[in-house]
Amino acid sequence: MFALLIVQLVAALCAPLAVRLWGRNSFLVLALAPASAAIWALLQTPSVFREDRFEVVSWVPTLSLDIVFRLDTLSWLMMILVGGVGAAVLVYSSRYFSSSAAGLTRFATFFMAFAAAMYGVVVADQTMIMYLFWEMTAVLSYLLIGHHSTRAPARVAARQAFLVTGFGGLVMFAGLVILGVTPGGSFRASELIHSLQTGGLDPTQPLVIVAALLVLVGGLSKSAQVPFSFWLPGAMAAPTPVSAYLHAAAMVKAGVYLIARFTPGFTFVPGWSMLAVVIGLYTMLHGSYLALRQRDLKLILAYGTVSQLGLMIAAVGMGTAAALAAGLVIMLSHALFKSSLFLTVGAVESATGTRDLWELTGLARRMPVLATFAGLAALSMAGIPITLGYVGKESLISALLEGGYSPGLPGGSTANMMMLVVLALGSMMTIGYAWRFWWGAFGTKKIKVDVKVRPLSKLVIAPIVILASGAFLGFAAHPLEQLLTSPTGPTKGMSGYPHIALWSGWAPALITLVILIGGVLLAVFRPQVSKFQRSIHTPISAARIFALSLRDLELFANRVTSFIQRGSLPGELATIMLSAAALTTYAILRANPPRNLPPLWDSALQAAIVGVGIIAVFVTVRARRRIRAALALGAVGMSVSLLFAIHGAPDLALTQLAVEAVSLVVFILVFRKLPTYFSTRPLVSSKISKVFVGTLAGTITAVGGYYAFSARIHTPVSELMPREALEFGHGRNIVNVILVDIRAWDTMGELSVLLVTATGVASLIYVMSRTGRIDRISKRSAKPGRFLPGASALRPHDRSMVLEVATRLLFPTMIVLSIWLLLIGHNEPGGGFVGGVVAGLAFVLRYLAGGRYELGEAMPIPAGYLLGTGLFVAAAGGAAPLLFGNVPFQSTPVDIPLGALGELHFTTAMILDVGVYILVMGLIVDLVSALGAEVDRQGDRPARAYGSSTPTRTKGGV
Repeated sequence: MFALLIVQLVAALCAPLAVRLWGRNSFLVLALAPASAAIWALLQTPSVFREDRFEVVSWVPTLSLDIVFRLDTLSWLMMILVGGVGAAVLVYSSRYFSSSAAGLTRFATFFMAFAAAMYGVVVADQTMIMYLFWEMTAVLSYLLIGHHSTRAPARVAARQAFLVTGFGGLVMFAGLVILGVTPGGSFRASELIHSLQTGGLDPTQPLVIVAALLVLVGGLSKSAQVPFSFWLPGAMAAPTPVSAYLHAAAMVKAGVYLIARFTPGFTFVPGWSMLAVVIGLYTMLHGSYLALRQRDLKLILAYGTVSQLGLMIAAVGMGTAAALAAGLVIMLSHALFKSSLFLTVGAVESATGTRDLWELTGLARRMPVLATFAGLAALSMAGIPITLGYVGKESLISALLEGGYSPGLPGGSTANMMMLVVLALGSMMTIGYAWRFWWGAFGTKKIKVDVKVRPLSKLVIAPIVILASGAFLGFAAHPLEQLLTSPTGPTKGMSGYPHIALWSGWAPALITLVILIGGVLLAVFRPQVSKFQRSIHTPISAARIFALSLRDLELFANRVTSFIQRGSLPGELATIMLSAAALTTYAILRANPPRNLPPLWDSALQAAIVGVGIIAVFVTVRARRRIRAALALGAVGMSVSLLFAIHGAPDLALTQLAVEAVSLVVFILVFRKLPTYFSTRPLVSSKISKVFVGTLAGTITAVGGYYAFSARIHTPVSELMPREALEFGHGRNIVNVILVDIRAWDTMGELSVLLVTATGVASLIYVMSRTGRIDRISKRSAKPGRFLPGASALRPHDRSMVLEVATRLLFPTMIVLSIWLLLIGHNEPGGGFVGGVVAGLAFVLRYLAGGRYELGEAMPIPAGYLLGTGLFVAAAGGAAPLLFGNVPFQSTPVDIPLGALGELHFTTAMILDVGVYILVMGLIVDLVSALGAEVDRQGDRPARAYGSSTPTRTKGGV
């Protein structure tokens, strides 16, 4: 099971490459991934009848964290649906989309990822892993529904679906956590259900009741039950393959699966079955009624889906074995006929250009094969005898007539009769909208419309034929009964006995006959029914309430934000600093008087360095020129670097020094576009308040640190670092070992933050793309043999011969120095971070000497690629220890024999450090590209460079 999950995830990762290589034909290859899951499940059928199968994958052995997968009848059935329908939809997509359709790569990737996530939901036995995949389906459905991102309805529908299902997912998460930590509970679904059935977990505990109902809310929201039902019709803005898969066979079935999985145990929880049945049956009537009002074929199916999901929820949540088995048969039939009908709508729209039933006529004669199998699927939807849809509905009628005992439903036979009446009414309307759909799509109407029909590919028709043929599974009623009542069946431990058959007796047959007559009458008198529906106006709807609530929430958030954050950076910083100072002062006053206060300084040199730093601070705050303030601020950083150096921390001193150099360059690049002087002098009161805030915050911070230092009562952990770093990290440079081994996970997180920060800065500068254009000197204007070819594009008065000569000497030296710092960093001062900073500064020097064209010559690779490559290499370094049987990010020595040259010795942490080097270098190149080259480009005027046929290269040089 785990291997199949990996196959589907790998297919999702390979989807972009496949689309690039084979275009829309790649869907035929990608279909093999979900098909493999369905085929594997079918091959396991004999073992599914015998006993549950559990597959344990060790995740973090040291913490006893394992991932458990489960194969029983319910997960087996869902695997076939998710895999089989997914494969059919992918085959359909290979011809539904044109070869030039936009977003094929995005669609293929998200679709395959969704199929993998849905597979994870149905096979996971651990509730937290199930929730992880559950939320993945929510995110991926958002991306799939919003596939046409340039269309406002698609964006609105995607957000609406994500917010509603995401809310339900968070509520469900709270319930699963409560059930997991409650005494007697468990984070494994199989153990949790067994505990409820055997009394190990008391189902009447208030906490258990609340938790179970929270889980129920998650299932109801996912399956579009009232009051959450409005998101599903809105999601019809998605492409037809998305609707056929997500809204017929996969995503909406996740809620049904969840309730079916937990009902054998949760039916003992007061309120579970009652709410599931009441909400489900009301949703059935609500959806059926609205389906009869639609003229858009896709919306007819959407509201019909809402209705039939309600029927499924009511059946599987009722709490009896017969009802649960009938609900699962209905779920199977619905996945087959509804996916084929959604694909039919896509085929009709592709052939005619519309899906409005009043713009279609006579298609049954012109598309006979499609009309025939769409009619077969519609018959199954209507529950016409011998179809699989009929078998499921007949089994539910039989279960209600037999009146099996349900622990969660009071009322006995009276309640069953009431449910039977609602079921009959909803089924009549189902026949009505099933006819409305088929007649609307293929019937001949008295309308004057010139319908032009384009031919359809056989790969579009074939999946519809295969899925619609599932209606004939009604003849397999007896094997389905055997499967659902097997030792691994979902009805295990429940009261009653399922009865699934084409003939269940005269009483169910008479009720079915009444339903058929009522449905036929609705179809015959459809004009009168439509007129009646048009006369009823609903003043408010759930969708309208949601939209208004969302609008009011956004208005409230804007008002709160505008009140708290007024856009004044000094004001917000003052608030943060004063709050921190107040809390620190309170802690100091509440603490005991300090003992053994350390001396303020160990030598006069320390005091002198601090004195220089204080003078630099005063110069910074008093400076009116921006460049003077930047230089003085750099002096403050230099003083800190000197303090590190005299305290025996050369690594920190070197890093601080390099970062100060980068900061100064960034300041200079930004200041080019700002006035030379700061704004006009502030008022005296404003100046006094800022001096007060700065002085208070600095003083309290210093005093707090001084007091905290005196509070140490235990041996500092730093005394263990040298031995631990050498023994476990295989390095003598403690700082570097901390970064790439002891706190390697933190380093990965910080690298991710660096990448996101760089992207944010770049997005403020670039207008149309993430990286902008890389300018390079044309071959015609370039002079052979020149070290700085881009400098020739600068105007003479923008060039500096001294800087160009210095760059020629320093650039290769700095590159070699950066690599040397990288290689020695594990045992000597250095490392990937400072090496990457030095390499980045080398490219900054090329830009300062030759402008943006010289930067393009020096680094023709987009900075975004460097950032991504660095993060990928770092992640690979973290995963490399797994190849040697160790845990991620554990430093593992590697020795590679080189014959006569000896052997190459390094640790896997070196790979992580290389990733840090590349990413940091890419970050600095990104900054100078955005703040330097791109700003230069945007400031260029349409002029010609001096002595060159290329455009002017700005003032990039010095």
